[in-house]
This record gives sequence, structure tokens and C-alpha cells, in this order.
Amino acid sequence: MRGACALLLILVVACGGAAPTPSAGSPTPSPQPTMTKLVVGYSEIYEGALPVWYAFEKGIFAKNFLDVDLQYTESSTGIAALVSNKTQIYQGGGSQTLSANVEGSDLVLIGNLVPTYPYVFMVGPDIKTIADLKGKKVGVSNPGSTSDIATRVGLAKEGINPDRDVTIVAVGSSQNRTAALKNGSIQGGLDQPPSSFALEAAGFRVLFDMAKQKLPVVNNGIVVQRSFVASNRAVVQRYVDSIVQAIAALRKDRAGAVAVYKKYLKDTDEALAKTYDYAMDLFPALPYARADQMADSVRVLGANNDKVKNYDLSKMLDESFVKSAADRGLDKQ
Repeated sequence: MRGACALLLILVVACGGAAPTPSAGSPTPSPQPTMTKLVVGYSEIYEGALPVWYAFEKGIFAKNFLDVDLQYTESSTGIAALVSNKTQIYQGGGSQTLSANVEGSDLVLIGNLVPTYPYVFMVGPDIKTIADLKGKKVGVSNPGSTSDIATRVGLAKEGINPDRDVTIVAVGSSQNRTAALKNGSIQGGLDQPPSSFALEAAGFRVLFDMAKQKLPVVNNGIVVQRSFVASNRAVVQRYVDSIVQAIAALRKDRAGAVAVYKKYLKDTDEALAKTYDYAMDLFPALPYARADQMADSVRVLGANNDKVKNYDLSKMLDESFVKSAADRGLDKQ
């Protein structure tokens, strides 16, 4: 009987008939994505990188079929690595992205993990008031970097003219800034937990706290080349999904977050637990990148650059990936 049925099926198809189709109640399974290699650069070893590190260490990227190679690239080299295709995604500042675009790059900000300045301004024990900072050296990572702009914005809000009252010194990474404060080559600079806790224990003090001011900025943006997005939308979406899922998971996993911090920040459990508490106030459930977060970058960089001043920010912002994650409720998982 089975052979007769098979013969009948062959005859039907051979005579132009249609083969039987699955019944309406039988769902067609979606094709499973293939594992995709992705090189991701991140610009700072600091508390704001936690969602990326957590997604990597806890297998969230892998669950979304991403084989991620995380690479630390300082802010001065991160955009260059992205433009030259050494990395496909860059976690870094909006100001560097803007500067690259006005010079001819075509980069897109598709998310922002840290939408406010996450810094405290640290000074040595000899500086008691903001006025004592006048005439002193203040460290930033690099000219035009997020830390440079944040320093200028913060000082100006405290009544210090960053171009006249202090000397701005480029020292490289945030780790270099902490070291420069300790060895006295600068007298002030932005810092963040856990290194700021260690500085306080060593006699340094917080002159002002920018994190409490909640000023908008793209401090840890998700940056991609437009050409990569056009060719790999599904891959980019899986990356953003992973970040949104990581932020949601972090709110329920203090111990796991501290363990991840310990691997990358190499500090005590006590300091890292305090760092977790500080950082979780920074991360939005849905990490949108928006135009108002670029206002300080446009104002500071545009003061001497008409191309920045006249740049259309809408060209470099794409909210669709975070919105897709929101529409599917990934921030509620």
C-alpha cells in the first residue's frame, strides 16, 4: 500500500499536479541564523562598558548567533579601526563619530549605552575650591574626545574658562588620566568608579560630580559603518538585541555583574559592588541614540569648525534597531 501511494505521488507530480502541502495547522519553521563572526572594539576600560562585557561573558551574544571578538581600542584609534574594517562595531563616543563624519566618513549611531556624563572631577588635596584650579593642568584623553568635551562642559558650569583658566593636557586613556593624577603631572581630571574610589582613599577629592547633573551625551555609543548596516541588518539587529537583553539581565544579577567587573576592572569585590550601584543608574533600559545627546559635541567642536556646526545630525542617527528590540519586549525579559 505504501509503495502504491508513493507511485501515485510520482504520477501526480509528473503529470503537472501539485504535491500535497502541509495542513494549515502545521507551522513552517523559521530558518535558524548561522553563527556570525563580529569584531567589536570598545574605547574604554570603565564601568560604562559593563553591558558589552556581560553580553560576552554570559553567552548572550552567542545565544543570538554572534561569535564576538572583543578588542580594546583607545578612543584615539577606535574610529580608524572601524573605518578600515578592522572592527565591524565600535563602542565609543559620539564626538569622535561626528568628527569622522564631517571629514567624509559615513558612520551611524544606532544606540547609546551611557547617555549622561558618567564622571566625577578629581583633584589633589591641595585644591580646596574650584578657584584653586586656576592656572593648573587638567588631563583629558585626547582633543575632541568625549572626556575633552565633558571636561570643558563641566568646568564651564563651575565658572572656569577651560581655554584661559587652566591648561588642558592630552594624556591618552582614562587609565592614563588616573595615573597622571597620582604622579602629579596633572592637578585635575575626570575619573569614574572604581578608580575614583581608590583616588579618594589616597587623599584625592571630588571637586564636582557630573553624573549627578544628568547632562545628555553619547558616552558609549554603538557605531557602525552605513555600508555594513546595509549589508548586515539582521546581524546588527542581533547585536543590539544582545545589548538590550544584557542590560535587562544586569538589573537582576548583581553578583554576576560584579564577577564580570572583577575580570575587566581588577578591583576588590567591595569597590566593584559600589561601582555596580553607580553604573546601573547610568544604563537606560532602551539605549537610544538621540540628537539632544550630541548638543555639547556640536557646540564645542563647532566653535572652530563650520562643518560641525552645520552638520545634519539626523544623517548619523538610526533608532530602528533599538525600537525593534523594544517592540519585541526584549527590555522586559
